[in-house]
Amino acid sequence: MSRSRLAADPLRSRGREFSAGGEETRGPRSAFQRDRDRIIHSIAFRRLRGKTQVFVAPDGDHYRTRLTHSLEVAQIGRTIARALGLDEDLTEALCLAHDIGHPPFGHAGEKALDDALQRHGGFDHNAQTLRTLMRLESPYCTHVGLNLSWEMLEGLAKHNGPVTAPHWALAELDRDYPLDLAAWPSLEAQVAAVADDIAYDNHDIDDGLRAGFLKLDDLLELDFVADLWRAIELRYPDARQETRLRELVRDQIGVMVNDVISTARERMKGISSREEVASYQGPVAGFSDTMFERERRLKTFMYDRLYLHSDQTQTAGRAQSVVAKLYAAYEQEPDLMGGRWAAQLPAQEPERSRHIVDYIAGMTDSYAMAQHAKIYGTVPEGLSNV
Repeated sequence: MSRSRLAADPLRSRGREFSAGGEETRGPRSAFQRDRDRIIHSIAFRRLRGKTQVFVAPDGDHYRTRLTHSLEVAQIGRTIARALGLDEDLTEALCLAHDIGHPPFGHAGEKALDDALQRHGGFDHNAQTLRTLMRLESPYCTHVGLNLSWEMLEGLAKHNGPVTAPHWALAELDRDYPLDLAAWPSLEAQVAAVADDIAYDNHDIDDGLRAGFLKLDDLLELDFVADLWRAIELRYPDARQETRLRELVRDQIGVMVNDVISTARERMKGISSREEVASYQGPVAGFSDTMFERERRLKTFMYDRLYLHSDQTQTAGRAQSVVAKLYAAYEQEPDLMGGRWAAQLPAQEPERSRHIVDYIAGMTDSYAMAQHAKIYGTVPEGLSNV
């Protein structure tokens, strides 16, 4: 596939927040390749292997974590980017980094941290991704953060589209290094966002079926899923049910990916520059109207049958309690954090509370549970429901 005129160009990057020398000695890589490599080598990325995707602290090793989810998003994102002639390295880097701001226990942990920071601006995992990569993860001698390219940071800031009311964390970073928050991001960032939707819609189905929270008969209430299933039954009449279920997930991903590619190609025909992408009336790289409606129906189904399942919500409540109690302990006795986190605790609010939340947000599920046990002597039972 030839390179699209609308692709992000690493040779025309807007640069990085901090100037830094020495990069020429570390291999012939583009700016976006360096972004990807900095993400992969970061501590924050490695921690994703221990953070909840759907199921909290699953006992089985076949269930997805934030790390495996991010790798699957990157595979889907690169496939779409290549078909559209976009920059694959930038797309991959955005996909790999998009969930780095998630705290332990997924959305349950996020709710606890948001409650803890209500008087100080709240907590938002997407803004925390930028905060982590621009300020907290600091392996360099000359500057804070990973010093990623402007295009990388813009794409992460606008993972869900233009931002008109930025969270305090994002607003602070945008004041330091403006990211044009009100405009649509690059096509690469749009591809990363829709690849995220495709991955978690379908892989959460896979995990939900494996765990027994979802039943095939219920899933087949969705007519577009039933159509795919009937075709699979005709194609593989003698295959095991488990194998056909995995075929269903693959087919659904393929249908969604092909829809994005064909829809984006059609929309791109009427756009002549990256500036027009930024001012377009909506996402250029996204679902067709028909697929958008189907995907909304699928999400509604998943919330009803999986994410808000009574077993899930009970487990989430216990996980939320763990995070809330960690915050309460560190607020009362900051020395419990230990090391530089305790030593560098700001004296004034809101910086003090935000510092404590930064510490907790970086934890894996297992580390949070270990810290809870260390402080309180035990961990609530039932923190894993699969």
